Amino acid sequence: MKQLLVISRGIDTLNAWIGKGANWVILATVLISAGNALMRKFFGEGSNAALEIQWYFFAGVFTLGAGYAFLKNAHVRIDFLSNKFSPRTRNWIDVGGILIFLFPLCYMMSTLTWPLLVQAYTSGEMSFNPGGLIRWPVYAMLPAGFSLLALQGFSELIKRLNFIFGDGPDVLAHDHAHDAVE
Repeated sequence: MKQLLVISRGIDTLNAWIGKGANWVILATVLISAGNALMRKFFGEGSNAALEIQWYFFAGVFTLGAGYAFLKNAHVRIDFLSNKFSPRTRNWIDVGGILIFLFPLCYMMSTLTWPLLVQAYTSGEMSFNPGGLIRWPVYAMLPAGFSLLALQGFSELIKRLNFIFGDGPDVLAHDHAHDAVE
């Protein structure tokens, strides 16, 4: 279990790094948006590329940040129900959810979006808007994001099993934070 926990910490570190990088992407999106709005307002000039890069960045924050949200336990959960269960039961429910729902979803989405990425890359697909951007980078975020989410699912599975079968901390406890990564 110790080797698996080392792998788990590595995955947590990767997703924490990406999640923190998303903060800078959000700042860049705000600055690009403000700059484009000011250019349109004061000079009557705007850029479709600037509008599209905002969309790309926004998509990146959400798709690539899903693993970070899972790491921070910030995903949607029905707390008023889960709080009625024992810590052990809550962790077993998460193990089942990861194995039955998360892994198959990530696999399906990664395999379905990969051909779209390859097709967009090989064809050089461009936006239909004048001055628009190439499309493959935004398509690449989909399999990458679901792969990062699956990796984080593997990490969370290790931590939950460590709690259930070992002496690890309950990562679902409200007083427990994942700040060890940070």
